[in-house]
Amino acid sequence: MSVVCEGNLVATPAFLRQHEACTGIAVLSWFKPNRRLELTDDREYLEQRARRLLKNYLSADGPLKQRYYEAIAGASAACQPGVSDPTLENAKVAQLAAEVALKVVKGREIKGLADSDQVASLITDAYATVAVAYRRAATAYVFDEEMQKLGTAAVHLVTMATSYMTAREGELPHKERPGR
Repeated sequence: MSVVCEGNLVATPAFLRQHEACTGIAVLSWFKPNRRLELTDDREYLEQRARRLLKNYLSADGPLKQRYYEAIAGASAACQPGVSDPTLENAKVAQLAAEVALKVVKGREIKGLADSDQVASLITDAYATVAVAYRRAATAYVFDEEMQKLGTAAVHLVTMATSYMTAREGELPHKERPGR
């Protein structure tokens, strides 16, 4: 038996077993109905915001890029699940972080904070970008090439932002570090 989606061969049983053994993720979980709901929410709440942030980031100069890094790294840090279970899969952790980021975006929109000014828009867009990045890391966009590409770009930006902020924090004298 092979997995077939819309008449196309997607995977052989051997591939499915190998993938699950390597990643701990059952491929058939990709076909769950809630994945479709996630994609609908992602397109409605996240896609436009993540695209806008990525476009604006690419056209920004050095000092403005630093603000993007700060917003994205802050959103990413705020979305980390407070779970210390070593048996939890990376994909599950990424999924939890994406859900937190999506809730923040939805909450900001409901409260009218999402686009009240430029800073508010940047913050909301940063959370949307983080959500897309973590959804991509959680393999949520396997069958959606457009969202997969957006997710890949978001993952790169989140990685650059967190790396930049980590390096910058290491350069600050101990007493000047935030939160100290």
